[in-house]
Amino acid sequence: MSSDDLVPPPLVFPGQTGAESAYRVAHDLLVRRAPAEALAVLEPALALDPTSSGLRTLRAWAYLLRAQLTKAEAELAGLVEEKPDDLWARHALGRALERQSRLADALPHLRLAAAMSGDPEHEVAVLRVERRLAEAGERSFDDLT
Repeated sequence: MSSDDLVPPPLVFPGQTGAESAYRVAHDLLVRRAPAEALAVLEPALALDPTSSGLRTLRAWAYLLRAQLTKAEAELAGLVEEKPDDLWARHALGRALERQSRLADALPHLRLAAAMSGDPEHEVAVLRVERRLAEAGERSFDDLT
């Protein structure tokens, strides 16, 4: 058995539900850049609690790390639909679309995230996508109105 085969045991704290424990373990794995292992923890927890936005957010993060962009987009679109002011999900959806070269689709999400946060990194993402659209000779939907 190699060290790559080792999966840490789930952490269970007194009074926590399975979902809370799964969230902690999956978050730790994602911080350590272990998305496959995080998904192995998240999927059973989501089978028990499929509406958990916290677990679904972590699953979207894992999909992004694994470059499973279609799955990430679907998860993030659902999260944004349910909670339009979820800044992280909004920005991550824009990034997932950008990484799929769907720049015109990404731009509104990135712009909204930048406006909501004031974060310079979010503003840079907007400028990057706007520049790429301009270089391609494309215009965003917002430019047409």
